[in-house]
Amino acid sequence: MDLSAREIMTTDVETASPDDEVGTVLERLAKADFNGFPIVEDGRVVGIVTQGDFVRLFRKKDRLVWIPIGVPPFSETLPYAVDFSLDELDLGIDFVKNARKDVREIMTTDVVTVEADSGVGEVLSILAGEDRDINRVPVLEDGGLVGIITREDLLRALRVELDR
Repeated sequence: MDLSAREIMTTDVETASPDDEVGTVLERLAKADFNGFPIVEDGRVVGIVTQGDFVRLFRKKDRLVWIPIGVPPFSETLPYAVDFSLDELDLGIDFVKNARKDVREIMTTDVVTVEADSGVGEVLSILAGEDRDINRVPVLEDGGLVGIITREDLLRALRVELDR
């Protein structure tokens, strides 16, 4: 099986700019049938943003209350974790606080890519690898984005090849 990335990639790739606001990209992602965008600047992939990046951005942070004990100058503080049951309010506040941030502030910059002429074996190693949980890999030619391969694209191509 000597398929290349070019033969199995999707060429109609939706992208975002590193200057796009988090709220705008999140809204686009909510309407999309995929879960991430390559971030492109001047024709080059500079990052990727996925649902996981948004989950990390909006997840509940540890809440600590520092309680002084003792009498000065012999006082100390003890941290107590307090679980405020205002999750929906917290999420709303987090969204308002983060919605206007640039995507560059939350995107993953260490993007794994393949060249358009790479073999399907290399793509398989990336998408099925145990090092990182990668669901899509941008495809480059001469440094520019020409496509993307998802796990679904790869499985579809392998099924077609096996049926031959």
